[in-house]
Amino acid sequence: MTRGPARSGSGKRTRPAGSGRQGAGAGAGAKPLVLQFDDNSVLTLLFGEHDRNLVRVENDLGVTVHARGNQVTITGPRSAAAAARDALMTLYERVKEGVPPDQGEVDAIVRLAAAGQLAPGGQGSAIGAGGAVIQTRRRQVTPRTPTQAAYIEAMNTYELVFGLGPAGTGKTYLAVATAVAFLQAGVVDRIILSRPAVEAGERLGFLPGDIREKVDPYLRPLYDALYDMLPGDQVVKRLASGDIEVAPLAFMRGRTLAHSFIILDEAQNTTSVQMKMCLTRLGEGSRMVVTGDLSQVDLPLGTRSGLTDAVQLLDGIDGVSMVRFTDQDMVRHPLVTRVVRAYEQAEGRRGPAKDNAKAAASGKRGRATPRAANPADGEGQGDAKK
Repeated sequence: MTRGPARSGSGKRTRPAGSGRQGAGAGAGAKPLVLQFDDNSVLTLLFGEHDRNLVRVENDLGVTVHARGNQVTITGPRSAAAAARDALMTLYERVKEGVPPDQGEVDAIVRLAAAGQLAPGGQGSAIGAGGAVIQTRRRQVTPRTPTQAAYIEAMNTYELVFGLGPAGTGKTYLAVATAVAFLQAGVVDRIILSRPAVEAGERLGFLPGDIREKVDPYLRPLYDALYDMLPGDQVVKRLASGDIEVAPLAFMRGRTLAHSFIILDEAQNTTSVQMKMCLTRLGEGSRMVVTGDLSQVDLPLGTRSGLTDAVQLLDGIDGVSMVRFTDQDMVRHPLVTRVVRAYEQAEGRRGPAKDNAKAAASGKRGRATPRAANPADGEGQGDAKK
């Protein structure tokens, strides 16, 4: 990214001139795109501190950006240059509207531009395919990846949506935002948020207080999302009136939930019986979103996850949408993405080793069947314990 003489000596140059990562054919006669901005007063916010927004566009899209005064020249492959143009125009419109995007939103806009899912010409707030924006009382929530945009579209379209994937991809947050938007618009009469009360590896023991105080620690992430969407007094008022209900999954049995937006979070920790019970609560005029990460099952060893069964049984059924997130959709700290990838790689390496060990053990037992039947034999005792 290069800066013109109009801003030379400003101390904001972050790299040598022309050092943007160019894609194939970037210097092979591709015609540069030139953007002319009519409001110089917002360019500082548009470019970002030390021009970091322009650097982000360069690094992620493989183009070179040259800024001089109120004119920006983009050089690179045609599709990448067009994506950079859409990203910068969208950022410009956001700044002009008085909503300067933070670094996470800049990253999101660049990712959506690369996937061709920004509104044509970067017009205003219509970010994402079909302008997938969620408006709540406290904030406007926009998708930060193409999969998040597809997830929002699915929740607006289908009666039952499964959001599947690793932590940090926005599954629960976007579901709560959509539910609040539906409640405010009068599409549903109430929101029901539920989670299975399963300990995540630690034994918590006896918890003091009434039933609500006992289960609140399990449901705290749902409260956090609610307070991010609505003023605190509104959350308290709606919880008291029953417009919003936060309850453990066990409390769902026997109910029919009509005209409601139901969210089942951490669904990987449901059993098959619990999952079937929850799915059959869906009543007239209701929608349900089921979120979960099958790589983080906290059920007792040997218990099959109800989410696994639901995905296998319901995928492809009319009225059901399965949205699968990957580590590319993580919107938390970049280090979280690297941590998840490291664990996935380690699990991938351990997988074949486990299979080989099981095969070897199976072969050993097969050759030594008489010994395995002897209770005094150590191997037979091991099998019995298993």
